[in-house]
Amino acid sequence: MTTSYPDTRLLIDNQWVDAASGKTLDVLNPATGAPIGTVAHAGIPDLDRALAAAQKGFETWRNVPAHERAAVMRRAAGLVRERADTIARLLTQEQGKPLAEARGEVLAGADIIEWFADEGRRTYGRIVPSRNLAAQQLVLKEPVGPVAAFTPWNFPINQIVRKLGAALASGCSFLVKAPEETPASPAALLATFVDAGIPAGVVGLVFGNPAEISGYLIPHPVIRKVTFTGSTPIGKELAALAGRHMKRVTMELGGHAPVIVAEDADVALAVKAAGGAKFRNAGQVCISPTRFLVHRSLKDEFAQALVKHAAGLKQGDGLAEGTMIGPLANARRLSAMTKVIDDARAKGATVATGGERVGSAGNFFAPTVLTDVPLEADVFNNEPFGPVAAIRAFDALDEAIAEANRLPFGLAGYAFTRSIKTAHQLSHRLEVGMLWINQPAAPVAEMPFGGVKDSGYGSEGGPEAMEAYLVTKSVSIMAV
Repeated sequence: MTTSYPDTRLLIDNQWVDAASGKTLDVLNPATGAPIGTVAHAGIPDLDRALAAAQKGFETWRNVPAHERAAVMRRAAGLVRERADTIARLLTQEQGKPLAEARGEVLAGADIIEWFADEGRRTYGRIVPSRNLAAQQLVLKEPVGPVAAFTPWNFPINQIVRKLGAALASGCSFLVKAPEETPASPAALLATFVDAGIPAGVVGLVFGNPAEISGYLIPHPVIRKVTFTGSTPIGKELAALAGRHMKRVTMELGGHAPVIVAEDADVALAVKAAGGAKFRNAGQVCISPTRFLVHRSLKDEFAQALVKHAAGLKQGDGLAEGTMIGPLANARRLSAMTKVIDDARAKGATVATGGERVGSAGNFFAPTVLTDVPLEADVFNNEPFGPVAAIRAFDALDEAIAEANRLPFGLAGYAFTRSIKTAHQLSHRLEVGMLWINQPAAPVAEMPFGGVKDSGYGSEGGPEAMEAYLVTKSVSIMAV
């Protein structure tokens, strides 16, 4: 099966339109480096039209009963499932990940939409007993207003649906600036909502200059909520801008996930689970395990097993049969990986496998394992965001916990142990928003998804995610 790659347009007021200027950007296939299509480049006139549509859509959608909103969302989720193969092929062509991973992302997106559709029906206020029996006291939950969302290229479907699901279920309209490098799969996602019968203006999609779009949308009086997934430095800038205009904000920012392999860990399980999570999407995952802290008695066994795992991964075009790891999403990541490896080598780390670009076409970088990595190496201080695992030994659990908590990041963490006491200790002492013990990451819709410290604030999962899209109104009614 082949899927032609379309030129992507803007979605404004339920219409697919070109930018007013006619400007477009090329979209490249990361497996070949060749252009495969174009994406419309929005200017300020396009943003004004999108904002007007979002305001109109909000006034309609907020007055649609929750069970009817849920029905529209469920119809859209059904269309996502029907079109999963087509959407996945678009995603792989523009982003690079293996087709199986892309399809899994699309189907998980449908699950997230359905979960939020149902959760929106459980957005309850409450009645508070009054001190005056002639009065009734109510607490109401109402949608905050039109939402501006900014999403990255590493998970073009997943990162949108986590924001879209909560926003729509709450009664908000939703305008997303999706990534210019991976535009077709987000467009295909939003097309399912249009085809499911969502009112005009409730969902919108724009592409263009990221700084110009965020600088225009965030301060704009129509926008009442901002949600962003991306790097910590950019997130801090956008949060500061939103703060100056009193906008509600959710930030899911960078991580640098520690993996603690305790003295009593099952090494085979740790390698299978953490290794699979490490090289998923070529390591371009915000919750990817990166800092492997392994008890000294297990370090050599673990390192050898992880090297074997990495060396056995079949690398290639994500559409090719049997591909287990695809290319990096863009040429910038190749340069970044080379810089990380050169720094680690210079500071005394050993490259146990990988450590170099593969081939001359596309953005392929070999799955890499570094051992005996010193703390001063860049890879142990800044998220590599690529297929690089860095291993360092520890002697006491307290030492591993201190290292895990040393950095300002606190998004995700992993641990492997057979001890309930150790698991309990790690659960309470690790400074992360999400912790997976004896398993790979399992970010299901019903669980909170978010970080602490410089990894952001707010949740994009579980009932907690709904709160950021709702305002609380206190009402007291006196009988006369």
